[in-house]
Amino acid sequence: MGGGPGLLDPQRVTSRARQENFPVASRLLPRAARGHLMAVYGFARLVDDAGDEAPGDRGELLDRIASDLDRAVRGTPDHPLLRSLARTIHEIGLPRDPFQRLIEANRRDQAVRRYETFDDLVGYCELSANPVGHLVLLVSGMATSERLEWSDAICTGLQLTEHWQDIAEDAQRGRVYLPQEDLRRFGCSVDDLRAGRVTPEFRSLLAFEVSRAHALLTQGLPLAGSLGGRMGYAVAAYVAGGRAALAAIERSKYDVLTGTPRPSRAERGLVLGRTLVEARVRRRAA
Repeated sequence: MGGGPGLLDPQRVTSRARQENFPVASRLLPRAARGHLMAVYGFARLVDDAGDEAPGDRGELLDRIASDLDRAVRGTPDHPLLRSLARTIHEIGLPRDPFQRLIEANRRDQAVRRYETFDDLVGYCELSANPVGHLVLLVSGMATSERLEWSDAICTGLQLTEHWQDIAEDAQRGRVYLPQEDLRRFGCSVDDLRAGRVTPEFRSLLAFEVSRAHALLTQGLPLAGSLGGRMGYAVAAYVAGGRAALAAIERSKYDVLTGTPRPSRAERGLVLGRTLVEARVRRRAA
């Protein structure tokens, strides 16, 4: 597959990865796990870039990445990022499935622009977001069935939060993550989203969807108490970041169509403090 200039350039992908929140959390993992975490995230960033930004036939490019993933499982990939991932796969014994689901999520993005039901959207999050949480727990040696379920709730909640922040941008690109059944139920239309019409009906719709994301983040918070230590802190910080973003949407009276509400650093700090306290309380009660 090669690693030359352009979209698949490993240096470009790694540089972008380091600018995002996920690699920062690697500092909270044991030193031995950090390189493995960056290998996992480099793959995730590569797949997302291929699915979102690549010129030409993105499906064909994703097929090439999937083929190189097969070679990584065998220990002989072509792309430099997949060579790093191959070492991680074999040293830790990671399964192929989470990586394949990330590829499938981006394949779905090429064909699916609408989700009829909330369950359909959650199914997409099971491909696009939840595998990352599974891989972090596997890399850190802390995966149990209960922790994986909590992780799924958090990852889905965070993915939904991002979707609700980006409704206007996504609509202009032809993607609508708000469930179609909910748009109809609250009397909204895709044309309203594209035109930036923040109607009372839209505010009610988004309040409903925000409450769903809040509930998922709270559902997954026991993961922080279960992990404890630096990993538990990192999980609580992610939950707090999602909660702060949702609170900013609420303070804007659900106007995400004329701008993107963002929490201030002070607001994020306050929410993190409350979330850490809640995580400790839940841990003592367990």
